[in-house]
Parts: sequence; C-alpha cells; structure tokens
Amino acid sequence: MTRLALVTAGTSAIGRHLVLGLAGAGHDVAFTHLGAAAEAEALVVAVAEAGGRALAVESDAGAEAEVLEFHARAADWAGAAPRVLVNNAGIQTWSALVDLEVAAWDRVMATNLRGTFLNTRTAGRAMIAAGQGGAIVTLGSGCNKAAFPRLVDYTASKGGIEQFTKVAASELGPHGIRVNCIAPGAIATERTAAEAGDYAATWSPLTPLRRIGTPQDLVGPMLFLISDAASFVTGQTLYVDGGVFSQAPWPYPT
Repeated sequence: MTRLALVTAGTSAIGRHLVLGLAGAGHDVAFTHLGAAAEAEALVVAVAEAGGRALAVESDAGAEAEVLEFHARAADWAGAAPRVLVNNAGIQTWSALVDLEVAAWDRVMATNLRGTFLNTRTAGRAMIAAGQGGAIVTLGSGCNKAAFPRLVDYTASKGGIEQFTKVAASELGPHGIRVNCIAPGAIATERTAAEAGDYAATWSPLTPLRRIGTPQDLVGPMLFLISDAASFVTGQTLYVDGGVFSQAPWPYPT
C-alpha cells in the first residue's frame, strides 16, 4: 500500500534528512525545492539508491497556485492521497525591529506562516477526502518559547506556527488527522554556521547536553510523531534542543 509523505523545502539542510528518513521508513516522498534543481535531483537519486522513491517539484511554499500544483502532482505520481505532511520550509531575516523592512517581514511570513497554512489546508482536504487519517508535522523553533532578538519576523512566524498547529489539531482531529510541532534548538546547518564564527562553540556551553544538534537529531522525533506510537498525541510541541530552551538564565555553576 502506497504511503505518500510530503515535505516542503526538501533540499534544505534539515529537509534532506527528513526526506531520507521518511523514505527509509517506507514512504514514497514528494518534496519541494526552490531554485535547487541539481540538489533536488541528487536527493531523488540518493533515495533511489537506498531503495525508495522520491519526487522533486519546484514550488514556493507561500504561493497558493504552486502549492496546489505540488500536491496534485504528488498525488498523481503516488496514486494516493498523502498520509504525512512535514512543513519544513522556512527563512529568516537578521534585523533589529526598528530597521526591518516591510518587504522582508512579508517574505518571511509568506514562506514560514502562510506556507504552513497553505500546505496544511491542502493536505488536510486530501486526507479528509481519503478518509484514512494522517499526520502533519510543523517546524517551529526555540523562539516558540523565548524571544530571539534581531529575528522579529522569524520569531513572530514561528510563534504563529505553534498556535496554528494547535488550531489545526483541534479541527482535523475528528477526521483522524494529528498535527504536532517540532521545535529545534541550535542545529548545525549551513545557515546557522553563518550566525557565528564558531556556532558549536557559541551554543554548546549554553546547552545542558553540551553540544549542538544535527539535522539527523530531528529525524527520530519526526518519525515518532507520525507513527502509531504517537496515535494519541496531537496539538503538541516537542522541543528538540538539548534542553537549552527549558532552562532559565542561571548565574550559578551547574
């Protein structure tokens, strides 16, 4: 039986691992990319070499027509409605609040929050029509819980995603569709490496587990949340952060 999983921004540092994890768990995976055709093709090949199937579609998460086209192409390719959706697409802008341009705010909101809405709405409709239930995972952030200075648009979008997750879980639950949020902490990617001269050395001392995370650290939590082991879990946020956002600022040695 075909089990179709959809992933937005599948060629991102985190997205690649999520796609490979889903394929390894037996899902046919359709994923989006934006201007990354070579990386997308390489990921399709990697999935095939591991014995799975993947479809790459260029699609802007915040553009309604492109989202609808992605979901239609994926369903036609798989011959089935999606059983899983992972909303991974996200961007950010480094800027002080008073300097942030409206266009930058709009770009971040369009990708992160509008993209999560559009893809969840489209997948939710298909899952309801198929009558087989499903699982949706959204990607939040530590700023779901704590304010991130100079990331006002990103923080606002991720906080919105957490609340959106709860509403979606409430409305889709009667149809057997579960919706949960994963909130990563400091994760080693190409993007985060640009935030500090030594990202690991900056964040590891602040993290109770004394290391930063990797994209692979998010795969297990995702697979748990979409599995039958989490069949009574919905509307929740799972922090995958090494404990960094669970602790209060503390002036004494630990």
